[in-house]
Amino acid sequence: METTKKLNRELIILRTFTVATVAIITALLLFAFKTNINQKFKTIDVERINIVESDGTVKMIITNVEQFPNGTTTINDRPVTKDRKKRSGMLFFNEDGIESGGFIYDGAKDENGHSSGLSLTYDQYDGDQVMQLLTTDQGKGDQRMVTSALTFKDRGAYETQQGVTDIMEELDTIEDRKIRREKYLQYVDQGRIGGTNRIMLGKTRSENNGLFLFGDNGKPRAMFYIDKENNVKLEIYDAQGVVTNSWPE
Repeated sequence: METTKKLNRELIILRTFTVATVAIITALLLFAFKTNINQKFKTIDVERINIVESDGTVKMIITNVEQFPNGTTTINDRPVTKDRKKRSGMLFFNEDGIESGGFIYDGAKDENGHSSGLSLTYDQYDGDQVMQLLTTDQGKGDQRMVTSALTFKDRGAYETQQGVTDIMEELDTIEDRKIRREKYLQYVDQGRIGGTNRIMLGKTRSENNGLFLFGDNGKPRAMFYIDKENNVKLEIYDAQGVVTNSWPE
């Protein structure tokens, strides 16, 4: 009987000690995260980081491929681009919680060669990209094509991200290609969808390196470049994209 009482007392003491130890460790951990002293880490392995304001608004996402937001995901109570391919990189959001640009990249070998790319974009407010730094590298067999460019675009004055999503879903339901194209152009005329290249600085698929300027209809107006034969050229176009002047002639 005395032995049993002794064991019970020891168990009570042990439990009390365990609870107290856990409480002390928990308090120390909470204090460590609440302290104003910045925490320092040599290495952190993480699949995704959300940078948020004090009110919870997401301002930046740093993510791997698997955690890249698409589909039915919402951020700041707003849907993301549903069909966007998952890639590693970053997404930026403005003070209103609207996506405003991003940095993405990928690259891998396959049975034919390799494919890789990198894109840094900045968006029009509640719209799509108006500035993009883009490079692509495509390899197939013994052939390789590398393009790199900084481009600037005009976007529709009444474009919104949700509006574009709604319009594209509507267009996808129209089976007749001619009717679908006509409907698309109507929305372009209304300034609700579409983008027009205006300036491009870089290397084209035809291996021309230079400065390329476009009119508000997207047709070329001026080009100053070096072609793949290392010839320097200057070309001027009319509003329909027809060469009117060139140097050398």
